[in-house]
Amino acid sequence: MLEAVNVSFASLNMPTLYPMLIAIVGALLILVIDLFKGGLHKSMYVMITLLFLALDLGAVLDFIGVFETTGSVRGFFDVMLMDGVAILAQMIMLVAAILFIFLALTKQRFQEYRYAEYFALFLFMISGLQFMVATDNLILVFVGLETSSLALYPLIAMHGKKNSFEAAAKYFTMGALAAGLYAFGAMILYALSGSVEIAQISSTIMAKGMDTSTMVYIITATIFLLSAFAFKLGLVPFHTWTPDVYQGSTAALAGFMSIVPKLAAFVVAMRLFEFLMQTEVFWIEMMLYAIVVLTMTMSNIWALVQKDAKRMLGYSSISHAGFVMAAVLIGTTHANTALFLYWALFSFANLGAFAMLWITHEKQHNRESDDSFEKFSGMIKTSPFTAVMMALFMLSLAGIPPFALFWGKLYMLSAAVTGGYIVLALIMALNSAIAAFYYVKIIVYMFMREPVGNNDYMVNSSNILKTVIGTAAVFTIASVLAVSPLMEFIAKMVYNSGY
Repeated sequence: MLEAVNVSFASLNMPTLYPMLIAIVGALLILVIDLFKGGLHKSMYVMITLLFLALDLGAVLDFIGVFETTGSVRGFFDVMLMDGVAILAQMIMLVAAILFIFLALTKQRFQEYRYAEYFALFLFMISGLQFMVATDNLILVFVGLETSSLALYPLIAMHGKKNSFEAAAKYFTMGALAAGLYAFGAMILYALSGSVEIAQISSTIMAKGMDTSTMVYIITATIFLLSAFAFKLGLVPFHTWTPDVYQGSTAALAGFMSIVPKLAAFVVAMRLFEFLMQTEVFWIEMMLYAIVVLTMTMSNIWALVQKDAKRMLGYSSISHAGFVMAAVLIGTTHANTALFLYWALFSFANLGAFAMLWITHEKQHNRESDDSFEKFSGMIKTSPFTAVMMALFMLSLAGIPPFALFWGKLYMLSAAVTGGYIVLALIMALNSAIAAFYYVKIIVYMFMREPVGNNDYMVNSSNILKTVIGTAAVFTIASVLAVSPLMEFIAKMVYNSGY
């Protein structure tokens, strides 16, 4: 006969759920308002979304003091985990989300912003991504993964561009396959350990020892899980959907997709592959090594031959993902600190670059490319502000000293060297040099070519959009001056989380 177990409300530690619940309540409120009072101006929904994102960020920031005092906090039957890694990831995601929502206030009336559902789906997606990073429970990771993915598919399709539906269909297909692969990998780990908690899985497998059958199961689970995360992160050879999906999306959404969902996937991969690498199975390290090198190198080569700026930035984001995946391979505290430092610096520069494409977007469906390099020809003569901002973001992404991402790449290279991955560090340095070429290519068009065609580069501009661009630029410049305290803060949060 089963005994009743009394669970006190205090023991659930419900504050660990508050950040996600705030986003969910915001989404439901938007739907209710639209149900009773439809047809409101999009600025109303933008303000509501921004309000709840700000409240969400405030709830996350409250955990910094708690974490510094008591360490990692668990809640809701111990499935929620608010440690330094979860707090850092959510801070970056929410700041990027706030900047992205401001980009909805455009001069042109793009059809997706007419729908209240767009903003509700966006908040549901954010809550799903937060669940992914704030747990080490494989089931809750899956729930967060699917919540965010199922909300993101219609966000892409709602743009209504001729290839938006194709992009959404491709992303849906790849996402469904990735979800299936993740489920199979998680199932094998559960069969081996009898648990879905990553920490418990690790301790159980380590205690049992690594015989031949266990090693085969571990390798099989790694193949499934690595394939799933490679799909989500757009790593080679599972990257084929990425440029097409980015081109079919708005420039603003493409920039968001290149930053926030990938960060959530990196955090989960870091938690998972840390213990898988500790098994010291040679083939696991080799699989990760191969994917990291192929992703950095091949995506850079493909980016070199692109004639469309958005596709070029799409391929470059794949290369950056490979660069950051190297931190998961190295697996030291130094490398994990470099992961967050790199992605924080990358977030502002990359979102700023895509925002520049968005601010100069011309809604013309009768041509193949909206963002060809020729569009930027002679921009310094016709729109100096736009040219200077675009150049700042390009130089930052290229990692040219002393611009922002240079420090992220330098710290990542030092993590590879101190971790004993000398050859990998050389490959990373070579790829950084290759990447600089195609970023500088846009600068050459802007500063060394004569203007071509329509010279109105601020087609989609507004004071709010200029403020967003300025904010991204200020953070990009300020990060150069504040890289040392930023690195110390990240290192403390990562180290105290046990990574």
